[in-house]
Amino acid sequence: MATLSDLLKDFPTANEVPPVEVKGIAVDSRQLKPGDLFFAVIQGVDRYKFLDQVVERGAAAVVGERSGIELSIPHIQVKDTRAALAHVSAAFFDQPAKDLTMIGVTGTDGKTTTSNFIYHILQSAGLPTGMISTVNAQIGSQVLDTGFHVTTPEAFDTQRYLRQMVEAGLTHAVLEMTSIGLAQQRGARPREFDLGVVTNITHEHLNDHGTYEAYFDAKALLFEGLSQPYEKKRPAERLAVLNRDDKSYEGLAKRIRVKKLSYGVHPEAQLRAVDIENHPDRLIFTAQGSGFEFGVQTKMFGAFNVSNALAAIGATVMGLGIDPKAAQAGIAALEGVPGRMERIEMGQDFTAIVDFAHTPNALKVALEAGRQLTQGKVIAVFGSAGLRDKAKRRMMAEVAAELADTSVLTAEDPRTESLDGILEEMAAGAKSKGGKESKSFWRVPDRGAAISFALLQAKPGDLVMVCGKGHEQSMCFGETEYPWDDRVAMRAALAELLGVEGPQMPKLPTAGA
Repeated sequence: MATLSDLLKDFPTANEVPPVEVKGIAVDSRQLKPGDLFFAVIQGVDRYKFLDQVVERGAAAVVGERSGIELSIPHIQVKDTRAALAHVSAAFFDQPAKDLTMIGVTGTDGKTTTSNFIYHILQSAGLPTGMISTVNAQIGSQVLDTGFHVTTPEAFDTQRYLRQMVEAGLTHAVLEMTSIGLAQQRGARPREFDLGVVTNITHEHLNDHGTYEAYFDAKALLFEGLSQPYEKKRPAERLAVLNRDDKSYEGLAKRIRVKKLSYGVHPEAQLRAVDIENHPDRLIFTAQGSGFEFGVQTKMFGAFNVSNALAAIGATVMGLGIDPKAAQAGIAALEGVPGRMERIEMGQDFTAIVDFAHTPNALKVALEAGRQLTQGKVIAVFGSAGLRDKAKRRMMAEVAAELADTSVLTAEDPRTESLDGILEEMAAGAKSKGGKESKSFWRVPDRGAAISFALLQAKPGDLVMVCGKGHEQSMCFGETEYPWDDRVAMRAALAELLGVEGPQMPKLPTAGA
């Protein structure tokens, strides 16, 4: 069993660390078990408020940033609680990243699809690979849910997953890394990665970071970590895979101190896509790199998936020396990603799709892809989250006013904000681009009713896209997470429309209001 002094070895502390035995790690006092080490993180919720409960539940010790804390158990003062949590988590699970080739994928949009492409390519190459994504953690044949609204799990969860991968005999791991995860030092530490991949860095999470520059800085942490030493049992050359077509390229390229690889359609990209064919049911292009050229075909339609597939090819073929045939097979093998341009079929004579697009750029490329699927109307259903980047409310409505024929503005995790107020801001954005309320856009606060309303507008050959939630399994009103799945809601609404068997529509607080 680990001791506190062993776990905090080589980590700076303000006071002496006793050799107390530690059985586990906790940041939530309600989940703490006897013998756990409690980290009194103060971001968001001040965990120091719960120290009486922590002691009562039998914590081994507390780690936090405040001085003068007197408890009946040890309190270890550190400068940065989250840095200590990351350090201790890796040590508690005996540094599993040392046994794995680690690939980190960050960016605003496309992380999950890119991670899945990489995962399937490595699997096709015969390399036992695990993955921690927005949707789940894949460890061999085991699939674990990573949470309702969590992209990057807490550090101790990630290190536990990595340890399970090592014990399952896996050699490679693909991890999605969000800006919040990087800034708060969740997940694996940047220096533990062998390869870093970026999809794009666009307008998102400014509520958390304040400015685009701060958001960019958080993403850049993954790549800056590649130049930090970390001993590996099977070392791979450190590599940063950058999107030459994205505005983030120049800024990231200047900050990276390891080998760089650029991808895109840009003429100066080291890995390029040419001869692109975007069909309603597939995407075809040719990948060209130094000394190779091969055809790529994927069922993941939409021009944006050219970029996602290229990023995966860069990381695997050019970064890890994977055979191009394995890349072809892996990309072709990906049938789809839950909640990413996912078709919902109930026998209707129009196309219905659920997508995770919840940023202005993601909505733009989703609607552009949708336009290529139909000769009829594009009907978009979406909202904008409360307590998040407020500027994107107008921006998303503006995008839809320009690219969709009909928009239905609705709830998407309003949290403690006024839903009517959010919809008012979105409506103002739609109007600024020529939208006419009750003609080209509607406000329908209840998301289930909004989906049903959109389906009623659809004629044969049209396209209805419900965007924003994708794979997520809940929606937040106030401080409560209500069970919700856009795919279930879409099937329920289609079943009612068509008069066929189907699931019940999930109920939200807005239902019947």
